[in-house]
Amino acid sequence: MSMRMSWRLASRLSVVTLAIVVVILITVLQHNQTTRSQSSSSGSPANTASGLQGTDLNGTPAPNFQLTDQYGKTISLAQFRGKPVIVTFLYTHCPDVCPLTAEHLHTTLQQLGSDAKNVAILAVSTDPRRDDTAAAMQFSTEHNMQNYWHFLTGTQKQLSPVWSIYSIYAQQQQQQVNHSTALYLIDKKGNERVYMDDSFQPAQMAANLKLLLKEN
Repeated sequence: MSMRMSWRLASRLSVVTLAIVVVILITVLQHNQTTRSQSSSSGSPANTASGLQGTDLNGTPAPNFQLTDQYGKTISLAQFRGKPVIVTFLYTHCPDVCPLTAEHLHTTLQQLGSDAKNVAILAVSTDPRRDDTAAAMQFSTEHNMQNYWHFLTGTQKQLSPVWSIYSIYAQQQQQQVNHSTALYLIDKKGNERVYMDDSFQPAQMAANLKLLLKEN
């Protein structure tokens, strides 16, 4: 009788233990799923091995290009070797994303403080039909960037190869231009390090630039 009761007790304990393990496993799985969902919905970029936030571009050499900025000066990407560079693609008549990108870049530079002078920003036009030096200067001035970036313009023939080598789509649609939103971060050696889209926050960009500034 005692052995039978012991067997029954052991059996019940085994069932209870198994149930507890199942509950724990379900809880852990639900927690992991919730965490992944929250991370995905937040849009926060992943960190690369070097600590940079964004999509890792594996240090591919950035293709050089040469265009004209808002001051009418000829500017090339290669001339900024030794500085971290942001390359982005905008147009002056953009009603939404481009002005916000410009404002976020201005805030980024403010957060960098004295280090801002050691960073270069190249904004390449996606609207050769309307973007000229005057339009580039007006847009730059409106967003307090006239002395902090180079808004680069050119003809369709000059701009199209740049869009192509940076995988940018740009298509005129009546008064607007449908184009890819992209920001490439290039290190001091001229290598592409990370890609960020227009959802970036100034603090994220500033943190990336500070890391690139520390590199040799």
